[in-house]
Amino acid sequence: MAKIRIKQVRSVIGRPERQKRTIKALGLRKMNQVVEVEGTPQILGMIAKVSHLVVEL
Repeated sequence: MAKIRIKQVRSVIGRPERQKRTIKALGLRKMNQVVEVEGTPQILGMIAKVSHLVVEL
């Protein structure tokens, strides 16, 4: 699978617990942090669920 770079661009403060856990599962801990993850269907689904908080690079 291809690697995907994602960056957290919005805060999780005030967001539902599910979204906070999804961001944490993606490996993101703070604003403007960039992580590189495998492009599996599970990861792509997680990115879709929090697409308003992250951006794909």
